[in-house]
Amino acid sequence: MTITRAENASGGLAQGFKPRHITMLSIAGIIGAGLFVGSGHAIAAAGPAAIVAYALAGTLVVLVMRMLGEMAVASPDTGSFSTYADQAIGRWAGFTIGWLYWWFWVLVIPIEAIAAGVVLNNWFPQFETWFYAMSVTVLLTATNLFSVAKYGEFEFWFAMLKIIAIVAFIALGAAALLGLLPDREVSGLQRLLVAHDGFMPNGWTAIFGALLTTMFSYMGTEAVTIAASESSNPARNIAKATRSVIWRISVFYLLSIFVIISIVPWNDPLLPVQGSYQRALEIMNIPYAKFLVDMVVLVAVASCLNSSIYISSRMIYSLGKRSDAPAFIQRTSGAGVPRAAVIASTLIGMLTTALNFFAPSQVFAFLLASSGSIALLVYLVIAFSQLRMRSMLQKRNAEIAFRMWLFPWLTWAVIAFIVFALGVMFVMPQHRLEVTSTLGLAVAIMLIGIATKRPHQQPKHAGAAGKPA
Repeated sequence: MTITRAENASGGLAQGFKPRHITMLSIAGIIGAGLFVGSGHAIAAAGPAAIVAYALAGTLVVLVMRMLGEMAVASPDTGSFSTYADQAIGRWAGFTIGWLYWWFWVLVIPIEAIAAGVVLNNWFPQFETWFYAMSVTVLLTATNLFSVAKYGEFEFWFAMLKIIAIVAFIALGAAALLGLLPDREVSGLQRLLVAHDGFMPNGWTAIFGALLTTMFSYMGTEAVTIAASESSNPARNIAKATRSVIWRISVFYLLSIFVIISIVPWNDPLLPVQGSYQRALEIMNIPYAKFLVDMVVLVAVASCLNSSIYISSRMIYSLGKRSDAPAFIQRTSGAGVPRAAVIASTLIGMLTTALNFFAPSQVFAFLLASSGSIALLVYLVIAFSQLRMRSMLQKRNAEIAFRMWLFPWLTWAVIAFIVFALGVMFVMPQHRLEVTSTLGLAVAIMLIGIATKRPHQQPKHAGAAGKPA
């Protein structure tokens, strides 16, 4: 089995990302409204113990990224883990996880578009929310149609603004907790724990319930391996981005959540309504808290929407190159942009956006439920692929420049944890629908893949077709 390199500008995707683009994408490119707003739901569900859910999910992401980094450094490819699953496990695995991942990001398009529409409608009520949601989607689709460098430039500045906002929030929270802000006394974590039923008020199972929310916040970290394949030195950029995951999660996610649970009581009724950042700023008596958070959220959702279009288009493009999607999907423009893949993904995203506004609410809710556990399934497939890929590389006596820690024990530990987490979620009534819907969708896609099984070659990547990595 041949492991191939990623496409380059000759007849495939352009290598338009600069090192600073990849660096910024790996640091904050996928941080969306899940951190700024959605974390309030996780804290309301699990109490202060939500930070354990974020730590567990963060540890899982770090280990998965290390496994993915090992494979991606050896063989950079725009299909990333879907291509590796195809090579290491079988076509059915690459087909299934590729389409599941595409579906996840297509559904993120309406989620982020609606969030942007709500903010803009609050500011400018002259137009309906759906109009703003569609307009933002069209605008950001345009940035994805010209060149990957333009997408990278947009994301560079989006990510920079998010980093500034998160660091400023952590600094403000730390100052308030240390009593350095005048006339802004906050309770502090110790008093909040004593006054509101302790650290784990809803039991340990609530932590696994919050895991779905936290996984949604982290989802997309692995996409840097997709983006890096469109840079001039993919192996180096993937290794660098993978190493940055640990401190990024520790600073941006865990420190943020610690500040929030130290300032806002977990059972504050406004926490899940207003969002964690806004409620914390209000308790700290920061003026214009809602407006400030709305600006940050607008930047975050625009960034995540932009990335959703990019990631979904590259995944379906990779499926097309492997004959697992319609042939027209793999066409690229003179600038090396898979425009057919961009337009197809965006159209489906806009259709689901329209369903949210004009179809019964149960339809959109069911679609969202179908993507609820995809992150865990993706990580499970990455772990199994890495087990097989390591063996394949060793048989070829290939140099493994970037290695998974404590192989194979940590890989098996990740597999066991994901299976256990899915099992716990399945027995929890409030999360059973997400697990069963996702597994049902996975089985349906796998059966389609088996039914349409046909001989196909690995994509002929320009400049490296058939050459081992």
